[in-house]
Amino acid sequence: MIEISPVIMEWLSMIARWLHVTAAMAWIGSSFYFMQTDLKLKHGDHLPQGVQGEAWQVHGGNFWNMVKYTVAPKRMPDVFTWYIWESRITWLSGFALLILVYYMQADLFLIDKSVLDLTPLQAGLFSLVSLLVIWFIYDGLCRSPLGKHDVALAIIVYIFLVILSYAFTQVLSGRAAVNQIGAIVGTFMVANAFTVIHPNQRKTVNALLEGKPADPNLVKKARQRSIHNNYLTLPVILLMISNHYPLIYATQFNWLIIAIVLALGPVIRHFFNSRHAGKGSPWWTWVVTAAGMVAIGYLSSLGPRVLKTSAVTSKAPTAFAQVEEIIVSRCSMCHARETLWPSLAMAGKGILLDDAVQIRRHASLISATAVRSNAMPPGNITEMTAQERQVLADWLATTASKPDRDTPVTN
Repeated sequence: MIEISPVIMEWLSMIARWLHVTAAMAWIGSSFYFMQTDLKLKHGDHLPQGVQGEAWQVHGGNFWNMVKYTVAPKRMPDVFTWYIWESRITWLSGFALLILVYYMQADLFLIDKSVLDLTPLQAGLFSLVSLLVIWFIYDGLCRSPLGKHDVALAIIVYIFLVILSYAFTQVLSGRAAVNQIGAIVGTFMVANAFTVIHPNQRKTVNALLEGKPADPNLVKKARQRSIHNNYLTLPVILLMISNHYPLIYATQFNWLIIAIVLALGPVIRHFFNSRHAGKGSPWWTWVVTAAGMVAIGYLSSLGPRVLKTSAVTSKAPTAFAQVEEIIVSRCSMCHARETLWPSLAMAGKGILLDDAVQIRRHASLISATAVRSNAMPPGNITEMTAQERQVLADWLATTASKPDRDTPVTN
């Protein structure tokens, strides 16, 4: 594996993430805007022939009249504005992040040996190949006779993604499994634009410029993929930022949490799409969303796969010295003033756990990442045992707020 300075890795990751978020904002913003405008179109007898509808808008102190033609105007304009690079840059920068964070730091973030003992090469190839193969399966479903039935297609794709979510949690680390599903859904969206939506638009434009009738099937297929993208956007956003929330990805029912997220995103989009189309406000969607979030909260509270910590197993207070020994031996290689892990330029997120004061200060983080979830150590690289996690659980439950008399708690 190529060795790169930790400082350079940090900056490359920051640049790629910044570009990824910026491009995604531009892509999602334009996508949501056009979907909303399309749904708000009003029909009228005053509109010229070939116009499907119009929408008046106010923005920036100006009035805008948006007109949609059924196929194209009688006179084709000389210049079009194409929305192409936003989606492609989003995917390319996201793939760069996948390489920098997961493939080049596989031992930390891609692999969890307690799940499956893989080498970095095996895990990386599994991630990459599955990313490509699964797109072709999804694309095949859309192009098959099933693609003519939108609701049935959506249900089959959803079930397929849920099965994949469970499968990935049996192969990769929890963090990588959730990210992999997000990357797969994001690939669906970008590939939809790259292989169907944009090519079909260009074929339509070229036919019209040549004076030939446009194929309505091209428009229909492009619209179907565009609707897929619209409903997949909200789930993919949460999945891609899930690495900030260990109770989502590092608990025993992480695959079921993913399934709920994949369902809630379309439900929320349905509310806004219905309002934009003037079909009313289906408030039931927020009841479903609230119930789904409660379910996620409950599932995330059940603890990591290898250990349930809902109950305290020892009545006797755990000696803080025992807790400190565990934290220093299992966590301080990354969370110290001078880290021992070669790919880290500084302590992860600037959190220090190399003395008693810092351990007490970050008790709630230790609870969330090493007791209620197994997010830390990442990939369990230092092989923290279930018994050690239980010691931490007992300490947090009984003595975390009661400092030892001989241990200072302030600097």
